[in-house]
Amino acid sequence: MSETEATDPKVLLGHHLKKLKLPTILAEYDKQARQCAEQGIDHPRYLLRLVELELIERQRRNVERRIRAAKFPASKSLDSFEFKALPDLNKVLVLELARCEFVIRRENIIALGPSGTGKTHLAIGLGLAACQKGMTVGFVTAAGLVNQLAEARDEKRLMRLQASLAKLQLLIIDELGYVPLSQTGAELLFEVISQRYERGSTIVTSNLAFEDWTSVFGSERLTGALLDRLTHHVHILEMNGDSYRLKQSKARQASHGR
Repeated sequence: MSETEATDPKVLLGHHLKKLKLPTILAEYDKQARQCAEQGIDHPRYLLRLVELELIERQRRNVERRIRAAKFPASKSLDSFEFKALPDLNKVLVLELARCEFVIRRENIIALGPSGTGKTHLAIGLGLAACQKGMTVGFVTAAGLVNQLAEARDEKRLMRLQASLAKLQLLIIDELGYVPLSQTGAELLFEVISQRYERGSTIVTSNLAFEDWTSVFGSERLTGALLDRLTHHVHILEMNGDSYRLKQSKARQASHGR
């Protein structure tokens, strides 16, 4: 900084605001000062306006950071969920769960139903809601999680990965049941769910009824122990209905054929 710049109040203010990591105040203070002068707003309210703008922008960036960290496969909010396609789904319960108090209470959600009925969409929507409320979230498919765990075990970093998964306030495990697990894979997945028991919330989506989960885990004992932990504090969402992905595809084909 030159000698002239060192005595220029605007340059100094910009320097200090950068050091204090207040980029929104830096970008807004001049414009807000002019507006407040025109509107006859006093200094405390001018300062309050600047601080509120900084807080709003900081919260927005924090939400974006949590959403990126969650690694959702798509951005699908509950606002775009087609509840009409699933008349038997308890919409009131879903909207209540979107308040994310179940995460605070460390309760679980299991969404069961055929492929294409919106289980993943629903899970992502609840995950996004949790991110917006300042909670740490992770999204992964069951097969992907087992692969991550197996690689981490081979590379002698399994405990580190397990610890990071256990710290998440909400872990979403999607598509359980689409791929049978090896005995080792089933045990690794069980360990993750066991470590989260009454310490964090887990959402699981599956195309299989509970009685068919043994075909995934290959052991009645392991399946029973896992279900004991998952269903102790649980909200079960029955998502039985026709695939609305298939309906949408047929509708698009019909519109193109006109």
